[in-house]
Order: sequence, then structure tokens, then C-alpha cells
Amino acid sequence: MSKKTVLIAEDDDTTASLIAAYLERDNFAAVIAADGEAALREFQTHAPLLVILDIMLPGIDGWDICRTIRKSSDVPIIMLTARIEEIDRVAGLAMGADDYVVKPFSIRELVERVKAILRRTRPASPLPVPEVLSCGTLKLDPVRRTVTLDGEPLSLTALEYSLLNTFMAAPGRAFSRAELLDTCYQGDIEVVDRVIDVHISKLRQKIEKTPSAPRYIHTIRGFGYRFGDGSDVEGAG
Repeated sequence: MSKKTVLIAEDDDTTASLIAAYLERDNFAAVIAADGEAALREFQTHAPLLVILDIMLPGIDGWDICRTIRKSSDVPIIMLTARIEEIDRVAGLAMGADDYVVKPFSIRELVERVKAILRRTRPASPLPVPEVLSCGTLKLDPVRRTVTLDGEPLSLTALEYSLLNTFMAAPGRAFSRAELLDTCYQGDIEVVDRVIDVHISKLRQKIEKTPSAPRYIHTIRGFGYRFGDGSDVEGAG
């Protein structure tokens, strides 16, 4: 059965068939149950994505079906009723229904409510896990916010970490001093762009075996810095 299965628990054949037809036009699979016992049976069999549940079902009524489903599942439930009293709406929502539709209703509107509820309840896509950035034996883990060199942890300030992360995420790219300052300082803080040279010098002391002949962070004369090897770099300058 499709993962987009909707269970329609409705004893009126015409209404149930119309709802099913409209759902199927929108690429849902519809399962119909005409009484309470059948509704619970189909729910267990098909594990639907959503339940459209008439309150006045023969046998087990919609209230008891809703209570039973809520003991084991948080599947969205839209309750259908011919009763318009506010207390019934409140009772239905209080026992776990997600929406409450009064008969007579527009089938098209009901299907739009189904889609709206499923959009709200759809699990969020997991965020991609950032990859560990590496260059030789220098490694930066964005998740743990750790940096190691030759397998040994390095102690970086937050600003130094931010700079290194910027560099390692774009190896080979030339960064101007102004761009790197934007990485370090947010807001309207006035900072002379040559301040970045001081931060780069301190970072080199921690990640370069020979800071005066850097392997990782190279100076581009009159512009800024580049991470990694480059033919147009000037060494430590």
C-alpha cells in the first residue's frame, strides 16, 4: 500500500466514494471503512498517513475510535460530523483530533485540509552533517568544533576557529582582508583591515610547523590570504 494512504471511516457510501475519488486524483491511496470495527481493522492493516473519521459510525463510534488510535499513534485525524455544537468540536480536538469538519462540506476543501495537515506534520528533513575538513594532517570537525594537527588537538580562540573554518571550507580561494574581517567581526564595529594580519599571525603560530614558511595559510601581496598551495603566493609576508 502507498505511503500516502488515507483511511476514510464513513458509513455513507456516496460521501466516502467522493472523498476517495478526490484523494486519488491528488495521488493518495484511499481505504474505506463503513463501520467502527472495520475502521480499526483497516487502521491496523494499512497504517495510514491520515484518518478521516465520521463521528456517527455504526458499531464503535468515532469518539471511541479516536481514543483507541491515540493510545498508540499520533497519526493526523480529521473528524466529520453533522453536529455543529461548539462543545463537540472542543471535545473532538481535546481527545486528539487535528481538525473538525461539519457536514455538509466541500470535498475539495476537505482534501486541501488533508494536504495542509500533512504539510504541517511531515517530519523535517534531517540537516546534512557537515564533513570533517582536512588538509594533510590538519583537520577541522565542524560538528564538534575541534581542530587537530598530526592527531593532536589544537586550542584555538573562537575567532581563530572561525578564520580557519572559512579557509578550509574554500581551499584555494583568495580572501581579501575585508572579507576575512567580516568573518571575524559582526555589526558596525570599526576595525582596520590590517588587524587581520595579527590574527593570521597567531593562527599560523598554532597550525604551521614553520610559521615563517607557511604550508597552509599563504599571503597574497596587497590583497589578502589563501589557504593551501598556490603558485602566486608570497610566503609569510
